[in-house]
Amino acid sequence: MLRTRCTQGHRGGLRAHARTRSTTISDRVIAPFEPQVSLLVTIPGVERRTAEELIGEIGIDMGRFGSAERLASWAGMCPGHHESAGKQRSGRTRPGPKWLRRTLCEAAKAAGNSKGTYLGAQYARLRGRRGPAKATKAVGHSILVATFHMLSTGALYEDLGADWFGRLRPQQHARRLQHQLESLGYDVTITPKAAA
Repeated sequence: MLRTRCTQGHRGGLRAHARTRSTTISDRVIAPFEPQVSLLVTIPGVERRTAEELIGEIGIDMGRFGSAERLASWAGMCPGHHESAGKQRSGRTRPGPKWLRRTLCEAAKAAGNSKGTYLGAQYARLRGRRGPAKATKAVGHSILVATFHMLSTGALYEDLGADWFGRLRPQQHARRLQHQLESLGYDVTITPKAAA
């Protein structure tokens, strides 16, 4: 009985020692990449641990991928394209590194909950039409593309804003709002504002 208690106490001490040891090892390993980590943390939904995992999976040299599209394809975060005899087949994505996909999906869900950001608006916009799984993958793709450009150029993340989709196509946005009001029972006529 005494031996069991000593062993359990010793195990608890070993676990605590292993945790602190792994923390100091990870700090030493990630220290050379601190500028890149602090750069990636500016993306909504990406925290320090997520940035470390992204760098651990894809590295900091983006020249080996060539383009953001190739990186997204390698990571399995872009839609598949299978066409045969003029017919569209399965649009499944290719399998990529599972830890990278998991990290990007967690970051995408966190970014989807952010208010007043482009990624939050993208998630909300796609979730209504395509469902939460496809919206998560699309936002994860956007995070990966932003990561590629940020690590390539060293530029900070610039958020486009939650109203980006309305500013991108104002006529289409106005028509959508008109249809929403008409479905509520209002008669709406849209006239363009005179240029000043």
